[in-house]
Amino acid sequence: MNQGTFQIRWPDVLVFVLFVLAVVTIGLLKSRQEKDSTDYFLAGRGLHWWLIGFSLIAANISTEQFVGMSGNAADHVGIAIASYEWMAAITLVIIAFAFLPYFLRVGIYTMPEFLEYRFNAGARTLMAVATILVYILLVGSVTYSGALTIATLAEKANLAVQWKIGPLLVNTLQVGAFFIGLIALIYVTAGGLKACAWADLIQGSALVLGGFVIMYFAFDKLGEATQAAAFVSTKTGEVVVQQLTPDAGALQRFLDLNRPRLTMFLPATDTVLPWTALLLGLWIPNFYYWGLNQYITQRTLGSASLAQGQRGIVFAAFLKLIIPFVIVIPGIIAFNLFSSQMRLDARADLAKALTLYTKVNPQTQFVTVQTNPPPQVLKTWQPGKYLIVILQDEKAMKTFSIDSPYVLPILKSQYDSLSVPQDTILLFEYKDMAFPHLNPDFAEEIETYNAAAKARAEKEGIKTVSQALIAHKYDTALGQLLGHVLPQGIGLVGFVLAALLGAVVSSLAAMLNAASTIFAVDIYKKYLAPHASEKNVVTVGRTAVVVFAILAVFIAPLLGNPNISNSIFTIIQASQGFLSPGVLAVFVFGLAVRRAPRSCGVIGLLTNVLVYGGLSGLYWLLTSRLGLQLSGAGQFLLGNFLNRMAISFVICMIVLTIVTIRNPLPEPFVFEQRTSIALESSRGALKAGIVVILLTILLYIIFSPLVLAR
Repeated sequence: MNQGTFQIRWPDVLVFVLFVLAVVTIGLLKSRQEKDSTDYFLAGRGLHWWLIGFSLIAANISTEQFVGMSGNAADHVGIAIASYEWMAAITLVIIAFAFLPYFLRVGIYTMPEFLEYRFNAGARTLMAVATILVYILLVGSVTYSGALTIATLAEKANLAVQWKIGPLLVNTLQVGAFFIGLIALIYVTAGGLKACAWADLIQGSALVLGGFVIMYFAFDKLGEATQAAAFVSTKTGEVVVQQLTPDAGALQRFLDLNRPRLTMFLPATDTVLPWTALLLGLWIPNFYYWGLNQYITQRTLGSASLAQGQRGIVFAAFLKLIIPFVIVIPGIIAFNLFSSQMRLDARADLAKALTLYTKVNPQTQFVTVQTNPPPQVLKTWQPGKYLIVILQDEKAMKTFSIDSPYVLPILKSQYDSLSVPQDTILLFEYKDMAFPHLNPDFAEEIETYNAAAKARAEKEGIKTVSQALIAHKYDTALGQLLGHVLPQGIGLVGFVLAALLGAVVSSLAAMLNAASTIFAVDIYKKYLAPHASEKNVVTVGRTAVVVFAILAVFIAPLLGNPNISNSIFTIIQASQGFLSPGVLAVFVFGLAVRRAPRSCGVIGLLTNVLVYGGLSGLYWLLTSRLGLQLSGAGQFLLGNFLNRMAISFVICMIVLTIVTIRNPLPEPFVFEQRTSIALESSRGALKAGIVVILLTILLYIIFSPLVLAR
């Protein structure tokens, strides 16, 4: 399907509008009786298991997953990215029975508040401030991933906009970010956690159903295709286009094309999700996210009883086993069917990168720059070498119609503005493993240039910076599926778009509600106004929602830079390494070691920041500044953020152990009951949780070289 043939029609608009109105209306109606901070921040501690379960999933699954995770699946990572979901199922079961009883017993509003209860006020404040800073990035990234989907589809439907408002130039991405932030802002500000939970019930159900719809039609499209792209190896990133056997069914085609990507165990050298991360590294963000992360745990803290909370968490764990089938597998199929379109979508980023390349290496034999070349030159340009086409204005850019991944249009204003500072040497890094295989001769020239640039940098003591090179825009996988496989004109596109927008809004709403809760309870009430009334605290929380929503809208457009990452999902996970290993270490140690002194809270959190930051900084220094190519132990220890998390967690635990041995509490710490809700554990939920764990292990066996990936 060519750009412009995808259409959004009136049935889609009608379904979309009705869905949004239903979500906002029900959320507001169900929360209209709020009276105090317990009602606003914790839904009056009255949430039941089915509401908790759907709310946990809706708060978690967003276009961060639908865009970022399906984008990773479209890349060489494949099904392995499902570890974030399937390991979470096991994590949730453990959280329900090992963590939740303590949190509900002491009657806390926030996770930082628990640190003050177990350790001291310093630990609470440190975690509160760090969490808010991380949430600012999270609300921006979730908004960006949703706005990117809107922008991708708007471009396909010829609905993309670019308005000049005074000195500002506003595009589709920014408009999408604004409306996503606005919708979340409306019902979170008015209704708090209860509004979020009821909205999540609708949006979570639609989310799973919408995912199955996308997967069904993706398989249907694969069954009709005559050729498809496939990764030859997850180690090298080599890509081939295969002719498909006419009599093979869609499922058989899927298996034949993707066996290398149907394993949960990637090489130890993989930069995204090596098998070594499954041993410890991936467990750290999982336990932090599901057990200690405010915008998730806020739902369980609002449980009507411990049994209701445990049932809700185990119900969410069952749903987690389903999620990869409606997100990851369609992402894999998206690359099979639309890899050529993903190459076209990467042209804007590649045009900027190769413009810089021509300016630092004007002798290149593989990139030519021309201003408004004749149409015949454009139409007959041969693959293997790139042509950068300088266009004078936006009108020329909009009417540019050459669909070749080797012809890269760029505005003259952009071309002229791109330059490298005199005190910097530019190195070029493959953020897409497929790039050197698609451009083998060009890759050889780039390696020669990089080697000379590194030598010059070392000789002259000049700093180096890396410029990303990508061949595919993998994060458009979802947009490709929506724009190419769904039947149009019957409202189905509108329903799926509404479900996806609901997913974005659910996650954004959860983060806004959590960030405002932490600010109002842990910072405002604790330090700024200790004697503030309940009404005043709620007002501050609502004001904080507005501020964080505005930040999300402004941050979102900045996250599309491929130099930051070619996957928004990776950005989010890596950034939380500054918080999650330390928080997990402190909580686990505080619960397990009752004689751990109160100073352990601050010590553990600061140790993690120093260790994780130091390891990340060392990796950047060695690879980006000094241009070194790490291998062996160096790559294993530093090359993947999950491994850095594991190292940080272990060091934190060692430090906390030493501190405790030297200065233990005189008496073991006692977790006293400070709540009136029932604290009897659920035996039924425990049995169901064991079933979840066994099913998860079975899935890892199926998606391994022993079965499907053989």
